[in-house]
Amino acid sequence: MKFLDLAKVYIRSGGGGGGAVSFRREKYIEYGGPDGGDGGRGGDVWAEAVDGLNTLIDFRYQQHFFAKSGQPGMGKQRTGKDGADIVLRVPVGTEILEEDEETVIADMTEVGQRVLLARGGNGGFGNLHFKSSTNQAPRRANPGQEGVERTIWLRLKLIADVGLLGLPNAGKSTFLAATSNARPKIADYPFTTLHPNLGVVGVDNAEFVVADIPGLIEGAHEGRGLGDQFLGHVERCSVLLHLVDGTAEDVVADWRTIITELTEYGGALNEKPRVTVLNKIDALSDEERAEKRAALDAVTGDPVLEMSGVARTGLVEVLRALRARIDADRLRLRADTEEPGPWRP
Repeated sequence: MKFLDLAKVYIRSGGGGGGAVSFRREKYIEYGGPDGGDGGRGGDVWAEAVDGLNTLIDFRYQQHFFAKSGQPGMGKQRTGKDGADIVLRVPVGTEILEEDEETVIADMTEVGQRVLLARGGNGGFGNLHFKSSTNQAPRRANPGQEGVERTIWLRLKLIADVGLLGLPNAGKSTFLAATSNARPKIADYPFTTLHPNLGVVGVDNAEFVVADIPGLIEGAHEGRGLGDQFLGHVERCSVLLHLVDGTAEDVVADWRTIITELTEYGGALNEKPRVTVLNKIDALSDEERAEKRAALDAVTGDPVLEMSGVARTGLVEVLRALRARIDADRLRLRADTEEPGPWRP
């Protein structure tokens, strides 16, 4: 299944049915009077956050959603049938935007959350509604109210506890594969990851969700490389895991590149708690490890951890550091009593 995190959708609520102009006609009843019924109400358009979805791929193949219109009223005081509602089922974490792609209509953050996008039109009054002592045979009825038509955008921001950041080939996908059951594509060339991946990791009988996004490069906020289109997926994270490639010539420059892109992107991403990790230490000598770690310690102001995703060294310490930064109410305790470990069986 392909990943899609942005979709344009056209919606229209149902129009109301028109009222009926009708008169009672029965044998031996000379003046039956009006008996035209009201029109039925048009269907609404709703959006609902459902469990089990993590992409908007369904909206690539269907972009138009039209609710049913109400049926017209009928004689014998019969009201027309209401039009059926239509529901757009979206993943949790979906933002619904106006056509300008800036105005937020709703933010679907919980399973079962529903929001009304377009209200159906009311049905028109039949001539029975206009009967009075001075007008006992009205020959007028109201038309139904028209439905609402609008264009909206759906933008998915994945709900994760930890967001992975780093330059291309920093080892983000390797870390996710080593600590969870996720199987992202791993190769020795840049931009191997082209869309976000999610993995559930466990440590010390607690679980949390990690999101791996494509690597950033200098100028990403201006659209270079894959741009900043995927940074929205880590806006909701409690903590960011910044992986720095230990085999790079200047680890401090690489670290500053990512921090600059977070600052330029905005959304308070640069203010989120971060855990900085010097990765790929299995390819470094003890002297190089100490030198590069000291350089990162000086610029980050916080202790820098060391890790190797390939050799699975230091994974437990990194996961425990992440768990300590995640809000307690977002952690999920494991039901089993297995020994704690950095990856799931």
